Amino acid sequence: MIDLNVLANSKGPKLYSRAKTLIPGGTQLLSKRPEMFAPDIWPAYYAKAKGCRVWDLDGREFIDMSIMAVGACILGYADDDVDNAVIEAVRNGVNSSLNCTEEVVLAEALLDLHPWFDMVRYARSGGEAMSIAVRIARAKTKRDTVLFSGYHGWTDWYLAANLADESGLDGQLMPGLQPSGVPRGLKGTAIPFNLNDIESLRATIRGKESEIAAIIIEPARGEDSSIENLQVLRDIASELGAVLIFDEITSGYRMCAGGIHRHYGVYPDIAVFAKSMANGYAMSAILGAEKVMQAAQSTFISSTNWTDRVGPAAALATLKKYQATQADKHIMDIGEKTKTIWRDAAVKTGLSITVTGLPSLAAFAFNSHKSQELNTRFVIEMLRRGFLGFRQFKPSLAHGKAELAQYAIAVHEVFKLIKDSSNSEMLSSPVAHTGFYRLTKE
Repeated sequence: MIDLNVLANSKGPKLYSRAKTLIPGGTQLLSKRPEMFAPDIWPAYYAKAKGCRVWDLDGREFIDMSIMAVGACILGYADDDVDNAVIEAVRNGVNSSLNCTEEVVLAEALLDLHPWFDMVRYARSGGEAMSIAVRIARAKTKRDTVLFSGYHGWTDWYLAANLADESGLDGQLMPGLQPSGVPRGLKGTAIPFNLNDIESLRATIRGKESEIAAIIIEPARGEDSSIENLQVLRDIASELGAVLIFDEITSGYRMCAGGIHRHYGVYPDIAVFAKSMANGYAMSAILGAEKVMQAAQSTFISSTNWTDRVGPAAALATLKKYQATQADKHIMDIGEKTKTIWRDAAVKTGLSITVTGLPSLAAFAFNSHKSQELNTRFVIEMLRRGFLGFRQFKPSLAHGKAELAQYAIAVHEVFKLIKDSSNSEMLSSPVAHTGFYRLTKE
């Protein structure tokens, strides 16, 4: 058991305190801010990561039963097969005046998985890939308005939804986002809707039929989507002459190789992948039907860094190993067993929780008006027991029975501690954040 004072006075929290004076927001990714887990306690930085284990700056080893690089490392950290492919690519030259063959081989592999698509473009992050998809849709339709459901990144086209209503994105996963710096001329060009309320979508469309360039959704995130709703969206987009875009940045590679929409049998005009497709290396892809994708040539979409060899090499190696090991079956099995661990521990300790999510994107919530305090306490107590623990869990191929057995013991202990604790014993750090907060310089 790690002493709480030792955790609080570790190198990671101290370095993060310094980082906030040098980097606006402290980190490059909101989801990796320590404030999202346990302010002043979360290790913040890693010295090494391998398999499903992470070592902090003080050399302490933690089993990662949390977000696994926000879902990017689907095979586990520092996978040997992927890393060896990247090392070979680096030794043969990451970039040159000519193009790498891997981007063609990868395109063929991705299109084999998704035969309803014809063409591929690449980028290196999910947010920019979504911006490319929106640009292509607008170029194809020569229209401006985008209807969307879900979370789709940080760029102007998406945050423009908050120009008309500052709380417009609150129901789309990430409350508190402000459109500062987004041109006010974009007001009305991005309109959110509820994927489970098709009638409200029809009402939003009414009178704007000739303005809509794209309908964008996450086909699944926390739970499976309704196939009926997906088909209705497919039909609506076709009727409007709009481009249907599936954002598979989170859902891709979680339940099968490639897109989760392969399971649903409903096919968009464009699908976007990132995160898991290259096991932690920077890579994203935009797949689409030729009639839509060719519109990319009527606009300007280009970047030097989209031509590097590392991303495609990592993506090819990831896909090859994923398929060879049937990683999807293992990942779903680990996820289901983790959900069972939560449920069993809650029953045995008398703690009230709700377990949700796809097995590959599992989550639980404390049924309490003090749920965020309880979340924070859970994170802290799991750290003390050698786990990066959180209310969400993204399993990987590297997680196994041994880790689950240790985790089950720790979860039971922590749930019992939380159940038995009085309010005065609840927290030893500030409460974790639930959304976007502006951090002051310290």
